Formats: sequence, structure tokens, C-alpha cells
Amino acid sequence: MTLPELSHFLLCCTILNYVILVLWFLVFLCVHDGLERLHSRWFQMTRGQFDAIHYGAMAVYKIGILLLNLVPYVVLQLMPWR
Repeated sequence: MTLPELSHFLLCCTILNYVILVLWFLVFLCVHDGLERLHSRWFQMTRGQFDAIHYGAMAVYKIGILLLNLVPYVVLQLMPWR
């Protein structure tokens, strides 16, 4: 894989992962009560715990996107011998 191909691949991965993150947030926002009821059947948790788990997981996912996709893409774009 050449550097331009790798750069394009990382850009596509970044965009796709951010789309997934935004969809996750919108689903969490729009059908929060339904999701909470569904998960409460399987696990004993309060509303606060449910929210904290989802927000924490979204934060970890976002950090993963930044470290594994966006930063390598930016580095490839800034390389002088590109």
C-alpha cells in the first residue's frame, strides 16, 4: 500500500467512525428511555449508571478514532517528502 492510498484509507476510516459515533449519540438521545428499559431487563443499573456507561464508552470510542485514525492521517499529510 502506498502512502497516498494509506492516507485515503485513514481518511475514510475517520469519516466512517465519526458517522458511527454520531449515529450512536443520536440513537442514545432519541430513544434513551427505550434503550434504558431494554438494558434494565438484562442488567441491574440505575439511570445514572446507564448514562455514565454510554457516555464513557462514547468517549473511549472517540479517543480511539483520534489516536488510531485521525492522528496518523494528519501525520501523513504533514510529511514533507509526501
